Parts: sequence; structure tokens; C-alpha cells
Amino acid sequence: MKNIVITIVILLSVHSYSQEICKRALTLMGSRFEITVVASDHSKTDIYIDLAIEEIRRIEKLISSWDENSQTSEINRNAGIRPIKVDQELFDIINRSLKISRLTDGAFDISYASMDKIWKFDGSMSSMPLKETIKKSVLKVGYENIVLNTERNTVFLKHPGMKIGFGAIGKGYAADMAKKLLVQKGVSAGIINASGDMNTWGKQPNGSDWKVAITNPLDKSKAFALLPIKEGAVVTSGNYEKFVVFNDKRYSHIIDPRTGYPSFGIISVSVFAPKAELADALATSIFVMGKETGINRVNQLPKVECIIIDDKGGIHTSANIKIDMYR
Repeated sequence: MKNIVITIVILLSVHSYSQEICKRALTLMGSRFEITVVASDHSKTDIYIDLAIEEIRRIEKLISSWDENSQTSEINRNAGIRPIKVDQELFDIINRSLKISRLTDGAFDISYASMDKIWKFDGSMSSMPLKETIKKSVLKVGYENIVLNTERNTVFLKHPGMKIGFGAIGKGYAADMAKKLLVQKGVSAGIINASGDMNTWGKQPNGSDWKVAITNPLDKSKAFALLPIKEGAVVTSGNYEKFVVFNDKRYSHIIDPRTGYPSFGIISVSVFAPKAELADALATSIFVMGKETGINRVNQLPKVECIIIDDKGGIHTSANIKIDMYR
């Protein structure tokens, strides 16, 4: 679960232009969403926002592992038993997820839902779990055991007890799809902020780019950078509020699905990408991969950049990103 360290900064007077900004914040997919649209006809903005909400709720119904009637739940119930035929959209989400797993050497894995929950970050843990307990906790995790049949559109989890979940990309995908729908409806500009998984398009009414302020994780009252967002997504993950310390080592609540151990060494990751789904998956994966490997992978991807803050306060960026630092 991510801590939100993103703030949209809109520097304009909306009444000075023919177009207006309209916002609505509400709870969807168990998280806070804020939907922003820019339109010249203010009477239509509520209609546009309602359409985005309907789309997000449709996505939730499709990918939810909590809804026993969803296709995702049907896949999980039949782990080790039989393949399940699914809609093309869900099949494609799973297929893309497996590609990201291969890209990140398993640091991203939708079968993380199979993991035993042995770590607690609520202050109740007084000692490290036993090595054997940690090893056992990930026995059912492994994206290699998710079998797709492209001819039949079926998904099969090889082992009983396996589960898939979309907590690491679901909100990002919902943001992407809500944006896609509103663009198709002719909305010239806007922002879908899915609890920090954010996709933007168009420009502000004064013609300037949307800008995002990234909060300093060591001092949340301050931002350390302000960056323009052009027709793309940004996702920030932070672990500076949920962690444990054992033997003077700080462990994050973001768990490596390959080993069962929490990640360490990084406290904040921001990823900029064409789509929030990809940015969402990479932001979590970089914690697990570490800053050197994470930046190396990002540098190999077109139109993807990242900013990493380590646990010493050091700032590390991918090759092509430019930061306007606050002084």
C-alpha cells in the first residue's frame, strides 16, 4: 500500500479564462480519487466526471479479488484445478503484468496475493520472523506459474492456494481508462488522481502544463521538486511511515515477492511514464530492485523516468529527467 506524496499544483485563476476547472473527490476502489476536468461548458463537467466514476467502478468490478462474483475471484478459486476463460480486457491486464514481472526479474508479481502476511507494520512486531517462516510465506508466489492460453483466453494458476491481485497496478489502470474515456468524449484536459496514481492530459486553461510538486519524504511540509507533466502519468510510492527496525536496519512495508523480506534502502520513488499502470508497477518494483538496478531498468524504457530518494536523503534520477529543486 502506497503513502501518497504527490500534490497537484495549479497556478492560475480559473475565472480569467473561457475554460474552467472542475474537481470532485470521492472514495473509489477503497481509496481517495480526485477527478479534474477542464471544459468551456461548465454544465457538462459533472456529466464528464460521472462518466469517469462509472468507468472506474467498472474496472473495480472486473479486477476485484474481494468480489466473489468477479472473474479474478473465479481464477483464484480454481487455482490448481482448471483454467478459467476471461474477458479480453482482463486477459490483457494479466498478460501485461507478466511482461512487467519478466522485466523486473519478479520484483513485480501479481501472484503476491498468495503471500502469507507475516510482517506487521503497526508497531506490534518486536522481533524478526524466523527465516523458515519467511521462506514458507512465499512458496505459492511465482508469476511463472500463471499460465495463459491466448487461443482460448484462459488463465490458470498451476498450484492450489495461488492467488492473483491487482493492488499494485489496479488504480493506475483505472486512471488510464478513465482518462481514455474522457478524451474520447472530447474533454480537452484533465487529471485522474487515483490516490497518488495520476494521469494527465491537455493543458491548464492558461495554456501552461500541469505541474506536480513532489513532497520531501524527510519533511512532508516541504516539496523538493516541481515538475511539468505533459500528456502522461506520475506515480509516487513512499515507505517512510510504515516500516520496522531490527538490528539497526530499517525495513519497508513493501515486500519482495521473491524472498518474503521487506525492501530497504529507499524511502520514496516517483515514476513518470505514458501510462499510470506502468508507472504504478515500476514504482513498487524499484523499491524491491534497489536504486542501481531500478534506474538501470528505467533507462532502458522509452518515455519512462524516475526519481529515487534513499534512506539517507540522497536523490537519484534516471538519465533524462530534469528537476527544478526548491531551495
